[in-house]
Amino acid sequence: MPNLNEPKLISGNANLPLAKGIARRMSIHRGMNIGLVDARVERFNDQEIFVEVYENVRGEDMFIIQSTSRPANDNLMELLIMADALRRSSASRITAVIPYFGYARQDRRTKARTPISAKLVANMLVEAGIERILTLDLHAAQIQGFFDIPVDNLYASPIFALDIQTQFEGAMEDVMVVSPDVGGVARARELAKRINAPLSIVDKRREKPGEIAEMTVIGDVKGKKCIIVDDMCDTAGTLCKAAEILLEHGATEVHSYISHGVLSGPAVDRITNSVMKSLVITDSIQATPAVLATPNIRILPTAPMFAQAILNIWNGTSVSSLFETETLEPIYEGQF
Repeated sequence: MPNLNEPKLISGNANLPLAKGIARRMSIHRGMNIGLVDARVERFNDQEIFVEVYENVRGEDMFIIQSTSRPANDNLMELLIMADALRRSSASRITAVIPYFGYARQDRRTKARTPISAKLVANMLVEAGIERILTLDLHAAQIQGFFDIPVDNLYASPIFALDIQTQFEGAMEDVMVVSPDVGGVARARELAKRINAPLSIVDKRREKPGEIAEMTVIGDVKGKKCIIVDDMCDTAGTLCKAAEILLEHGATEVHSYISHGVLSGPAVDRITNSVMKSLVITDSIQATPAVLATPNIRILPTAPMFAQAILNIWNGTSVSSLFETETLEPIYEGQF
């Protein structure tokens, strides 16, 4: 590999504010101005995607910043076409920084004649010339095994832990972490361990997809400030129902910490009118004006963590060090 002076960043249209935030943070780390590579990612009249890179990228270590959030298909195609453009321009290495990895919910066959779309997307990314993936809180950890290239899966829980310790300072003994379903217990347990809090579970039973038949609380939440933790919130139906059940079982207040605020359909209205005191999400998906205007939704920045991860990948140092709250504390100094 040639001697690379600086990593180079390029972004699609999925989440430009986050991409610019990562570039700003890297500029602070490196002590010199690092901006996004000058390029255009546009549409023809028939909505075909066209990419043109205006800077020389031959022999460069390229990082494409692009979430595959809504519209998922458009953003995924932008990522693939940008990767192809860079590969054909002789970039030395192409890393896809995908803060929100779409199609991750389709990670296995739950019934006959259904696809494993996460594997299909993995194949497409590799075929496009991407040599490494950097993402945040994959819906299912086994998706890392769908790739034959390195995958670095960062976690939002260290950032959540820093925020919780700040928001509930002096009342941490009353905090209880809650998993909204049995499948999310490992994620909730990991956060509970970080903040030294007890764990509870809301067990839900569905009669059919999207409809919850029954919810049961496992654990004593009476008198507790409950924190529901999950990797994504789509329509917010489960989240709002879980908050109601927890209050019915004696919780004093309910907050939610969600890695990816998909927030589609009636989600914003449900959250606005819910009994939840606050919903905290990351900026892995660009917030809509409706989300930004909702008073009980807060957004935590991921740019400092992604900037450090990109620098660690570029200079060949540990990315897993960013799994620790102690490592992120100085990176997020002044924000918590």
